[in-house]
Amino acid sequence: MKTFRLQLRFLVPLLLILVATAYLAVPVMDKLTLRWFARDLDMRGNLVANALSESVADALQYSRTRRIESLFERALQDERLVAIAWCSEAQEVGHRTEQFPKDLSCAGANALAGGKDPALQLNGGPVHVSVHPVMSEAGPMGSLVLLHDLSFIERRSQDTRKYLIILIAGLGAAFALVTVVVAQLSWRGWISGTRALLRGEGLVRPLLPGAPELAPLAADLRQRLRDLEDEYRRAQRPDAVWSPERLQSLLHTQLRGDQVIVVSNREPYLHQLEDGKVVVRRPASGLVTAVEPVMRACSGTWIAHGSGTADRQAVDKHDRVPLPPGQHDYLLRRLWLTGEQEQGYYYGFANEGLWPLCHVAHVRPVFREADWQHYRDVNQLFADAVVAEARSEDPIVLVQDYHFALLPAMVRKRLPRATILTFWHIPWPNPESFGICPWRTEILEGMLGSTILGFHTRYHCKNFIETVDRYMEARIEHEHSTITFGGEQTLVESYPISIEWPAEEETKRWPTPAQSRAEVYARLGIPPDHHLAVGVDRFDYTKGILERLNAVERMLEKHPEWRERFTFVQVAAPSRGALDEYRSFQERIHRATERINARFGREGAPVIRLLAQHHEHDEVNKLYRAADVCLVTSLHDGMNLVCKEFVAARDDERGVLVLSRFAGAAREMPEALVVNPYHVEETADALHQALTMPAAEQRERMASLRSTVREFNVYRWAGRMLSDAARLRLRQRVSERVQRHAAVD
Repeated sequence: MKTFRLQLRFLVPLLLILVATAYLAVPVMDKLTLRWFARDLDMRGNLVANALSESVADALQYSRTRRIESLFERALQDERLVAIAWCSEAQEVGHRTEQFPKDLSCAGANALAGGKDPALQLNGGPVHVSVHPVMSEAGPMGSLVLLHDLSFIERRSQDTRKYLIILIAGLGAAFALVTVVVAQLSWRGWISGTRALLRGEGLVRPLLPGAPELAPLAADLRQRLRDLEDEYRRAQRPDAVWSPERLQSLLHTQLRGDQVIVVSNREPYLHQLEDGKVVVRRPASGLVTAVEPVMRACSGTWIAHGSGTADRQAVDKHDRVPLPPGQHDYLLRRLWLTGEQEQGYYYGFANEGLWPLCHVAHVRPVFREADWQHYRDVNQLFADAVVAEARSEDPIVLVQDYHFALLPAMVRKRLPRATILTFWHIPWPNPESFGICPWRTEILEGMLGSTILGFHTRYHCKNFIETVDRYMEARIEHEHSTITFGGEQTLVESYPISIEWPAEEETKRWPTPAQSRAEVYARLGIPPDHHLAVGVDRFDYTKGILERLNAVERMLEKHPEWRERFTFVQVAAPSRGALDEYRSFQERIHRATERINARFGREGAPVIRLLAQHHEHDEVNKLYRAADVCLVTSLHDGMNLVCKEFVAARDDERGVLVLSRFAGAAREMPEALVVNPYHVEETADALHQALTMPAAEQRERMASLRSTVREFNVYRWAGRMLSDAARLRLRQRVSERVQRHAAVD
C-alpha cells in the first residue's frame, strides 16, 4: 500500500503534465499544419507553373487564346486548384478562368503572395494565392496566378488534433502502466537482491547452457539476420540503384561461394568464319541482351548450343571459351547438336509447337512425335552438362526460356539440393490453349522441378497456376503463389525483365542525336526534311510488322501532308528462315513494302525502308537516336526490350514511343502511346500524334520513361530472383539441419 501511494505521488503530476502538454500542443500543431500545407501548395504551384510555362509562352507568342484556355481548363482538373489567371508584364489580367475573382488585380495577388498570410476568401472558403513567372526563350512573359483550395486544411487539422489527443492519452496510460510495473519489480528486486547477498549468493545467476543441437541453427539465424541488416542498410542509401556492383554484393553476402550456371539455347557470342577470318558477333536476341550483363556480374558458367561456323575453333579441349572477348568475366560451355536434333528440338517442337502455342498469334502449332523425342533428348543433353559443370551438390541453375521445359526436373533428379530458377521469356497461355499440347503433363512436370518459376507479368503467372490446377494433381497455395508437386515446392513469381542501363562512360562515346541523324539519313538516302519512324525486330509474325506497315499506309491516306515528309525504317533481322511459316511471312512483308512504296514513294525516296539484315548494337543505337518515333506493335509478347532500348538511347529526352498493349512492357510504360496493333486506325492516329507531339510533351513523357527503365533495370530483375533464391536456400539448409539433429536425437 505504501508503494502504491508513492507511485500515485509520481503519476498524478505526470498526468497533469501530459494534459497541459496536449492543451498547449494543439494550437502549435495547427500553426505548423497551416505552414506545412502552405509550403506544400507553393511547391505544387511551382510544379503546375513549370509544366504550363513553356506551353503558355508558346501560345502567348502566337496569340492562341483557345490554346491558353484549354491549358487552364486541363490544369483545373486538379481537385485542389480553384482558379488560374495570367498577368502580363504590365500587371494586367490577360486571361483568367471563370472562378478567378474579378476584383483581384495582379498587384493585389502579388501583395498577397508576398505577405505573411497569402490567403483570401472565395465563395465562403479560404484560398491560397501564389504567383509564378512565365519564361520563354525571349525572356519573361508575365506570370501565372494560382488559387488553391484551403478548406481541406481545416479538416486535416481536426483529424490531427483528434489523433494528437489520442496519442498523448495513450502515452500517458503507457507511462502509468510502465511506472507501476517497474516500481513493483524494482521493489521486489531490491528485496530479493538483499536477501541473496545475506545468503552469500550472486545477484545474477549464470544462464543455463543451451541445447547443443540448437547451436548450428542459432548460428545460421544470426548470419541471416546480419545479411538482412546489411541488405537493409544498402537499400536505404539514396543511390540504391541496381548495378553490377550491387548484384555482386548480393552474391557475396547472400550467396557467398555459390556457383551460378546459366542454361540457354542461344549463346551470348558467336564465332563466325568470314572471308577466312574468325569474327565475333552478338546474336540479335532479347534473352542475350538481358542475361549477358548478369553473367558478367556473377562470373559463372553459361551453357549454350554452339551454332557459329567457327565456334569449334574458339573453344578449348573442354568446349569452353572465356567471355566477353578479351575480358574473361565468365565461361561459355558450348554443346554440339546434330542437324536432326536441331531441326526437331529447335525448329520443330520449340518453334513450330511451343512458340505459336504460347503466343496465340493466329498461327497453328504443329506437334510431331519425332520432334518431341528430339526435344526430350536435347533437354537431357543440357541437363547432363549442368551436372558435369556443377562444382557442388547445390549450385544455382538459371534455366532460360521455352527450349528447356523438361530440364528442371531432369537436373532435380540428379542434383536434388540444387536451386533451379526457370525464367519463361515468352507468354504463358490460358489453360484451354495449352491443352492443345499432346505432352502438356510432361512439360508441366518438368517445369515444376524448378525452385522458382518466373514470368514477366502476374497475368502469365496466373495462367500457369490455372493450367497446373486444370491438368495436374498438385497442392496450390494461391496466396503465396506456390505449387507443391511430388513433395517439392515451386514459387511462381513475376520478374519483369529489362536491359542494362548504359553507363555514363559509354554514353559519352555516343554521337549526338544530330550526328546520328545526319549519319543515318546520309547512309539510307533519306531527305533531310523528313520525319523518321523506326521499328526494330526479328522477322517474326508475333512482332506485328505487317500491322505496323498497314498503320503507316493508313496514316499516309488520312494525312497526305506527310507523304513527302515521312520515312519509316524497319530493321528486321532474319530469323528461323528454315521454317515455311517464317519464309511465307517474310514474303508477305516484302510484298506489302513494295505495294506501299508504289503508292506513296517517289523515285529514289521510298516511304518504307526495309532493312532485312542483322545490325550491330551501335548501328541500332544510332537509329534510335536519330528517330522521331519508335513503333513497337507486338501482337503478343512476353516483354519486348526494343522499347526499353529506345528509351535508354534517348538521353536528349526527345522522341515518342508507340507501344502495343499486348507487350509486357506496356504495364511498366504508360507514358508511351499505348495502342491496339490490331486496330489499324488507332495505330495510324497514334503515329500521327507522335509525329506532331510538342517538344515539351515529348520531354515530359521521355523523362518519366527513362526514370522507370533506369530504376527497373536488368540487375534489379536478376537481383530479385537471386534474393528469392537465397531466401529459399537458407530455408532449405535450416530445415535440413533441423531434420538431421532430430534424427540424431
